[in-house]
Order: sequence, then structure tokens, then C-alpha cells
Amino acid sequence: RRGGPRGMAKRKAEDLAADEADGAAALPWPGQPTGPSEPALVFRLDATSGRARASTVRLPHGEVLTPVFMPVGTQGTIKGVSSEEMQALGCRILLGNTFHLANRPTCELLDKCGGLHNLMQWKGNILTDSGGFQMVSLLKLAEITEQGVEFEDPKQPGSRMLLTPEKSIESQNLIGADIMMALDDVISSTCADKERIVEATHRTLRWADRCIKAHRNPHRQNLFGIVQGHLDPELRDFSLKEMIRRAFPGYAIGGLSGGEAKDAFWRVVEQCTRPGTGLPADKPRYLMGVGYPLDIVVCVALGVDMFDCVYPCRTARFGTAMVRTGQLRLTSSEFANDFRPVAPGGDGPLKDYTRAMLHTIVTKEPVAASLITLHNLHFMLGLLSEMREVIRNDTFAQWVRKFLQEFFPTATPPPCPRCPPRWVKAALEVAGIQLDDLFDWSEGSQELPDMPRDHSKEAKAPATDKS
Repeated sequence: RRGGPRGMAKRKAEDLAADEADGAAALPWPGQPTGPSEPALVFRLDATSGRARASTVRLPHGEVLTPVFMPVGTQGTIKGVSSEEMQALGCRILLGNTFHLANRPTCELLDKCGGLHNLMQWKGNILTDSGGFQMVSLLKLAEITEQGVEFEDPKQPGSRMLLTPEKSIESQNLIGADIMMALDDVISSTCADKERIVEATHRTLRWADRCIKAHRNPHRQNLFGIVQGHLDPELRDFSLKEMIRRAFPGYAIGGLSGGEAKDAFWRVVEQCTRPGTGLPADKPRYLMGVGYPLDIVVCVALGVDMFDCVYPCRTARFGTAMVRTGQLRLTSSEFANDFRPVAPGGDGPLKDYTRAMLHTIVTKEPVAASLITLHNLHFMLGLLSEMREVIRNDTFAQWVRKFLQEFFPTATPPPCPRCPPRWVKAALEVAGIQLDDLFDWSEGSQELPDMPRDHSKEAKAPATDKS
């Protein structure tokens, strides 16, 4: 039905297919590959607003407009959403996970069917993680040496899998990803073992060299390097310089979003994107594993182009919808008689579904997880698309100020007992965006959480005809 989520998503894709650049030809989406004589990645910086960037990244399966959020399809699918629905939402690039794909369905099977694009019937681009993150998430099941990392499959007790830089690249070559990540030695951002931090930073560079040597398809697959260095400015600077020296077609900022203090988080991002000494201005910059809207807005302001995270899809399966005023935990009884749409005034896939209806089925019916996942992805893709537009119009700073006022509606100018997180103010000041006049930053103001709950007033049930 064209009026429901599928029809709405289709119209979204049609809107996104419009000409993006003044005087330029229509974008090649969906699925038009780059020409045989072109490099596997062509980067064009379209506009800046302060440090924020809008760019076009041309990849083998079409152009990607940044800033961009990349949904995570760990094993070749976004849970509860088809490839056709992802395309209809306007998604041009999504993620797969090398470790999980190598275990199931196996890279051998993917090679037989012509790669992951064919297996999942996806016309857009794919970025694959190297498997390095599992060194943290599956640490109790992993043994890390200079050779690589040996895992036990958590779903197959007793099984062992050795992931080396060469094996990671071989797997990603077989998967057919448009962007592949070099295998890095990942440690928790809360690790306090200085010796292990130094070891991981240097080993990541040695493994990057092995990945470069093992890469078989540089003419049609892009290998990105990952800047490590934990929270240490000197180690980050060392890793930055060494990764840049290796001239990758693009770079990622790794080792964050693992529980570190936000004040440390933004300072690492700022260092890696700092004009003149940070990552190259003529190549894409990818911040790994970051998916909270607030974090993304701040990091776009600092100069990041690409983001990924499981959060929007995972939180949907637990009944939480993302909106411009925070999050709606639809399992809560407060929504039992709330007949407003999830996002009043919005044009998303759930514009005709009430909060009360979703409350009755959330976490109980599988379709609820699919519906809210569609909504959350529409929200994230739309948020990044909106940021691109204001960057191109050079009104990004004004947009950020308005976004924060909407996201934290209970925080107001002085006097007020609440304020947004103070790390946001500090980070945006470095990016040239001032917030002093918007909120009460005095010492007595209580900081609100990074992902607040929606605070809009509950709607009354509609009147019924008793005649």
C-alpha cells in the first residue's frame, strides 16, 4: 500500500534521486557502478560550514552523499528489513561484519554466489568491518598475538577461528565490499594498561602493512586505514601521521564509543579532524561505532563524514523510537492512550501509526520491531541528509543551535536547573559554534543525559461520538 511505510519510503527514494549538485547530472543511484577507468573511490568536497563538510564519495556501486549514517547489517541483512526497503529509504551504503559473515554463511559460499551484494540482492555500496571489534566484544573468547587473533565462535563452543590481517583481507575480497577495513588491534577505550595500549597502537600499523600487501583488488575495492592510539594524544598523533603516510583512500577513527568519558571522546575526534594536522581534507573520514544523534551532530561539526552504529536498529527491537526530542520508549504505559503519531508533523514510514497502536504490539509482535526499525533508520538517514543541506547553505551553526533546543526542551536560558551535557558546549566551541546564550551553564545546573527521553505532553484520547 503506497500510503504505508513501504510507499512512504519509496517516495523518499524518489526525492533523494533528484539532482544534488548545481548543474550536475542526476546521481547514479540506484546501483549504477563506476566506470572501468575510474579509481574505486573518487572524493569531492562539495561544501563546508565551519569545520562541517558535505561531500560526494563515488564508489563502485554508486555515489554516497556525506555526512552519512550507515546502517549495520551484520550478516547481510538489517534485522526485520529487506534490501528493497533499505533502498526505498534512500540508503546508499550499509555495513556487514567480516567475522560473522566468515562464520555464517562463510566466505566460500559468498564467493560462489558472486559476493554479498548478490546474496542479499543489494544494489548499493557495502562497507565491511575487519573483525577487529570482536577483540573487544568477544575478548573472553579470543587470544591475541602478533600473528592475529584466535576466536571461539560463541554459537559453536569449542570451535576455533584464526583471523590474521591476510585472512581478514582475503575474506573481505571474497565478500566483495566496496570499502574494506584494515584489521586493527582493538582494545577497550577504558583500558588502563599503558604497555598494552602502546603495543596495540604499533601492532595496528604493522597489521595495516600486511593488509595492504594482501589486498588483491585495489582497482575495485577500497581499503581504509584505522587511526588508533587510545585516549593518549601523543599515541593518536603518532598513529595519525603513520596512517596518513600509507596513503589509504580513506580513513577511520577507531577505538572510541566503548565507555570512555565523553570529554575524552570528543577531544580524540577533534584531534583526528583538526585542520592542518588531522586526517587529510581530500579523503573521507569515518568515525566507527557512533550512533547517538547528539554525538553525530557534534562530530559532524568537528569534521567527520561517515558514521555507523547498531543502536537505531537494536533499540527499535526493544520498542524505542527515535525522535527529535529524544527517544520514545513505547513499552511505557504512558503511551497506552496516546493517539498521536510517533513523530507529529513528520513524513516518515510511521506517519499514520499512533503511539497507542505501537504500544499494544511492541516487543510482542515481530512486525513492531520491523516498523520501528524502519522509522529509526528513516530518522537517522533524514537527520544526516538535513545536515548536508544546511552545510551546503552555510547555515549549519544556526541549525545546530536549533537542534539542541529541540533535543533538550526542558533546558532553557538562565535561570534553569538543567542544561545539555557540558562536553557538548566544549566541543562545539572548538568547532566555532557558541551556546552561551541558549542554556544555563552555571555550576548548579544539572546535566541532562546524552539520549534524553521525549518530554512532550501526553495527548488525550480522541473524543467519541456518544449520540
